[in-house]
Amino acid sequence: MDRRSFLSRAGWVGCGLFTPPLIRAGMVDSQAFRVAYLTDSHLLPLSKAIRSFTQALHHLQTLSKPPDLIFNGGDAIMDALQLDRWMVKRQWASWKTVLSQENQLPIHHCLGNHDIWGWKLEKIKDRADDAQDKVFGKQWALDELGMTTRHYYFDQQNWRFVVLDSIHAKPDGYTARLDGAQFDWLQQTLVATPAERHLCIISHIPILSATVLFDGDNEQQGGWQIPDGWMHQDARRIKNLFSRHPNVRVCLSGHTHLVDDLTYNGVRYLCNGAVSGKWWRGAFQEFSPMYALLDFMPNGEVHRQMIPYLDA
Repeated sequence: MDRRSFLSRAGWVGCGLFTPPLIRAGMVDSQAFRVAYLTDSHLLPLSKAIRSFTQALHHLQTLSKPPDLIFNGGDAIMDALQLDRWMVKRQWASWKTVLSQENQLPIHHCLGNHDIWGWKLEKIKDRADDAQDKVFGKQWALDELGMTTRHYYFDQQNWRFVVLDSIHAKPDGYTARLDGAQFDWLQQTLVATPAERHLCIISHIPILSATVLFDGDNEQQGGWQIPDGWMHQDARRIKNLFSRHPNVRVCLSGHTHLVDDLTYNGVRYLCNGAVSGKWWRGAFQEFSPMYALLDFMPNGEVHRQMIPYLDA
């Protein structure tokens, strides 16, 4: 979808928060550590987007077993790649306002490609001035999300969550891969993780996913073509690394707005749809706006439910 065209058609209207009905869901195993994985929220200052994102936050916080934390899987805002400073500021302001007013849970973040400012800003007339700004590129998003580093890990119970930065610039946009220093850091992190601690790897762009086959009519070119911004181009190198660490259990991603559950060589790769669905215009292919509810078990199993939250 051309997000700039969508923004132009939709207009930037003022919007206020609203409080939808609070909804409850069933119980799950009490031993599970629970995460609500919200990816691709693409928030922007339009009333429909803010109402719906607010409903998602209310829905997950009023489950009979609420999550222990929220994970933002990237693309928090609609787009910073090719929009000017004023429009990007308004998007981040909406994001921070909704979270501060409507969320009471701890939240961790991952960088998404649309969170990064200015990599396509040459299409905007003020590109020459903005390019010199100290927040150009990833730094603005890191500051807004309260992230001190673009890749990191944290521990919860007997799980280690390793968060990666998938996105790297190229002349016409971005590509999905790990830079050399980050790959070395990942390798060292896996080596340093005790064998009894289970590993969950998080990246905005999938390391491995079947959804990339259906993100566009790419087979019309006479064969399946997977652009380098849709899935990690270094997937082979990463899966080879994982094969030396059997405590790598699951990889979580978003980006494609589609859902899959793929197991390769003992590792589950879960692509987790989009909170925004088709960028706040209903369902994208078979998948309505939704978030993932993940229960991480002490034995290394992961149970996932995809939750369509609108008017649930």
